[in-house]
Amino acid sequence: MSASQIELIEQLLKKLATIDYIRPGEFPNIDLYMDQVTTFMNAHLSDFKLNSDEKTLTKTMINNYAKNNLLPPPVKKKYSKDHMIVLTFIYYFKNILSISEIQDMLTPLTDRFFSIEDNSGKLTMEYVYNEVYATIKSQLGTISQDTSTKIKAYSTHFEKVKDEGDREFLQTFSMICMLGFDVFLKKQIIQSLIASIAPEEPEAKKEPPKKDGKKETKSEKNE
Repeated sequence: MSASQIELIEQLLKKLATIDYIRPGEFPNIDLYMDQVTTFMNAHLSDFKLNSDEKTLTKTMINNYAKNNLLPPPVKKKYSKDHMIVLTFIYYFKNILSISEIQDMLTPLTDRFFSIEDNSGKLTMEYVYNEVYATIKSQLGTISQDTSTKIKAYSTHFEKVKDEGDREFLQTFSMICMLGFDVFLKKQIIQSLIASIAPEEPEAKKEPPKKDGKKETKSEKNE
């Protein structure tokens, strides 16, 4: 890899290590209408956008999440703090998991903790988010340092390739493969864990077949 590529990746890693997710306490304590929700989310997740024109969340996205049972429906067209916490989780996972996998992951969460009052003495969605935030925040530096070490190691591969352009290309390709395989393995773990917490689907009620394997018709039942 060229020095400029290594420098670029190092700059990206430094930026990722300093990105501040929506911090505990930043979610509004009042219910918001759709326009207010999209404004809040786009403002607070702007660091993750690849370009300035990209929208973090749109009205269409949010409506689709509700239709696909990823997000509980709004109450009188208003979204609560819990809605925005769930939307934040959806945002982080929508690029690596399918809609059904996100639904399997979030359904048990919302079933247990959505719309729990703070003074009820029970665990709330905000408490869950705060704990998850603290865990992720504590690991950012470690992840960044680990990736930086791997980049420097891969920059020494393909030293036998004489053509400088080919060598830099292969080193970059090798690094992309390593990062991709790392994502692949972690995704396998994520999918297995989701399967372990996903709610069980009720077995479809089937009409008992006749002895020859065919279902009875109404006329046959009345005989």
